[in-house]
Parts: sequence; structure tokens; C-alpha cells
Amino acid sequence: MDAQDKLYTETMKGFWRENPVFVQLLGLCPALAVTNSAINGLAMGGATAFVLLGSSILVSLFRNLIPKQVRITSFIIIIATFVTVADLSLQALLPAVHKELGAFIALIVVNCLILGRQEAFASRNRFPYAVGDAVGMAVGFTFALVLVGGIREVLGNGSLFGFSLFGESFEPWVIMILPPGGFLTLGVLLIIFAQVKKSRDKRSALEAGKEAA
Repeated sequence: MDAQDKLYTETMKGFWRENPVFVQLLGLCPALAVTNSAINGLAMGGATAFVLLGSSILVSLFRNLIPKQVRITSFIIIIATFVTVADLSLQALLPAVHKELGAFIALIVVNCLILGRQEAFASRNRFPYAVGDAVGMAVGFTFALVLVGGIREVLGNGSLFGFSLFGESFEPWVIMILPPGGFLTLGVLLIIFAQVKKSRDKRSALEAGKEAA
């Protein structure tokens, strides 16, 4: 595999094959807690993407300078710095969204997705691959949050990104914007992704068997 193919693979894996939420089951706390609307999912995904990309860039660039004995501490300090920037930026630019997300912005520091990517990938790979991995994981995570939030908002409020879809005659499923709705939506999506992945793997195995024959 040449460098370009490897970069493409590392970037695309986060969207589907290794989606942080639907496959790796990482970052489930924000995926359940703040996704009662699509805009909240997008805001949390965007903030997480900013932190993940910025942290991966710094960790990859300085990976040979960070002593192994303090690497986790160093990663957390780097992550916390970007989280502070994201928190203050959201508070200044989108105060209403910042109020909705509350403490979950600060809790990005302990999101296992971000620290895990620094330890497992960014600290072990060169800059282009670290950026590709961060972009792919960030897009996959944001996609998951927007999907969960969008479904809950459509069924719970009859709207999407704040725009009414069904008019005044729609009877909202109030449970969908409550905590049980988050568990229900995520559970159904996990089942769908698992079944699709199982079908894809089975089809790939059949094609490989035909080629071998």
C-alpha cells in the first residue's frame, strides 16, 4: 500500500468501518446526553472535532520529544488546552448552544475517543496520517451525533435543525427528547449498523472464497 492509499484508508475508516460511536462504542456519554436535537449534536461534534484534530496535530509533531513516562499527562494537558479554547469560543459565539451543552463541553477532556486516538495513533504515526485519522474519526463522531440528534428531534419535536417539518397537526413523541429516547435511538442504530456490517463481512467473505476458487 503506497502513502496515498494509506492516507485515504486512515481517513475513511472513522466514518464507517471504525466509527467511534456505532462500532467502537466510544464517546457514548455525549451521544446520549446532548443529542436531543440535531443542532446540539452538530455543536458537540464540531467542538470534539476541533479538539481531536488540534490534539492529534500537536501530539504527532512532538511525539519524539514527549518522554514516555509522562506521555498520558502531556496528552491530557494538550487536550485540555484545546477544550478550553472550544469552550470559550462556543460561549462567546453561540451562547444559547453553549448553555444547552453545559458541562459536557468541559467533559471532552475525558472523552476516551480523543485520548485513545492520541495514545493509539497520533503518538505513533507521522503528521499526515495523524491528521487523516483525526479527520476521519471526527467526521464519523459528528455524523453519529447529528444522526441520533436528528432522529430524536424529528420524532420528539417534529422539526429538524429548528425548522418545523410536519406542521401543527403533528403529535410529538415527547419521550424521544428525554433520556430514554436517547437510549432507544442509539440502541436501534447500533443494531442496524451491526446487521449492515455483518452482511458486508459475509459478502466480502463469499467474494474472497470465489476468487480463491
